[in-house]
Amino acid sequence: MRRSMLFMPGNNAGMLLNADALGADSVILDLEDAVSPAEKDSARILVRNALKYLEYTNCEIIIRINSIDTDFWKKDLDEIIPLKPHMIMPPKVNSAEDVRVVADYIKAVEEKHNIENAVSIIALIETAMGVENAFEIARACDRVKAIFLGAEDLTADLRCKRTKKGDEIFYSRGRIVTAARAANIDAYDTPFTDVEDEEGLREDAEFAKSLGFTGKAAISPRHVMTINEVFSPTMEEIEYAQEVMDIIRVAEEQGKGAISLRGKMIDAPIVERARQTLEMAKALGGTFNE
Repeated sequence: MRRSMLFMPGNNAGMLLNADALGADSVILDLEDAVSPAEKDSARILVRNALKYLEYTNCEIIIRINSIDTDFWKKDLDEIIPLKPHMIMPPKVNSAEDVRVVADYIKAVEEKHNIENAVSIIALIETAMGVENAFEIARACDRVKAIFLGAEDLTADLRCKRTKKGDEIFYSRGRIVTAARAANIDAYDTPFTDVEDEEGLREDAEFAKSLGFTGKAAISPRHVMTINEVFSPTMEEIEYAQEVMDIIRVAEEQGKGAISLRGKMIDAPIVERARQTLEMAKALGGTFNE
C-alpha cells in the first residue's frame, strides 16, 4: 500500500535519520533536484550509509536517482542497488527506451552482486514527451510498477504557469492515470507545493483520487497525514463495500443472476470496487468477512 510518498533530500542527515517516523507509506530519498552538483557524491554516500545502517521498518524506501543524461546516475545505482531499496525512481523519463536503459544497468549491478530479487522502478514523468509516451513507459519492462506525474518540470516544459488549481495539468493527469490502468500498474500524483494551504492540499488530493490516482507525493511531512486520510477508505465506503460483498454472497447461494442494494443493481464494476476497498481496509488493519 502506497498512499503517500514523502520526498526527502539525500544530503540531509537529520531527515534521513527520522524518515521512518513521519507516517508516510513511502519515503523518496532524493539524489536529484534536492542535491546540488557539488554535493552529489556526498549525498550518494550518505543515502547508501542510511540504507546500510538504519532500519526503515515503517515505510517503503524509494531512491530518486539522477537523470540518464547526467554523469551521476550510474554511480547512484552502483552504490544503492547492493543495499536493495524497494524501488528506483528515474526522473525525466521521456520514453520506454529511457526506462530500459535504467533497467538494464540495474540488472547488471544486481548480477554483479548476486542479487536475486529484482528492484522495481517507478518512472517519474515530467515532460511533454513523457506524458505522450506514458503508456509505452508503463509497459517498458516488468520492473515498472508505477508511473508518477511531476508537474513542476512539466509545466516548465509546457511553457505555462503552475497553479494551485491545476487546470494546466488536467490533461496530463488523465493521461497518466489512463496509461497506468491500461498497463495494470499504479499511478501517483504530483505534490501540492503550498506547505501552508491545508485546505488546498485536501481539495487537490481528493481531486487526484477522483481521477483514479493510487496515491500522492508530498514535499512536506505536514502533508502526509492529510494525504493518507484522503487515500484511505472512509467508514461509510467500507460499510457499503461489506454490504456489497455480503449481498453478492447471498445471491450466489440462492442462484440469482442479478441483485440490488439500496435500490441500485449490483454489477461487476461495483463488486470490483468493493473488493478493492476492503483489500485496502484490511491492509490498514481492518477485519472483515471473506
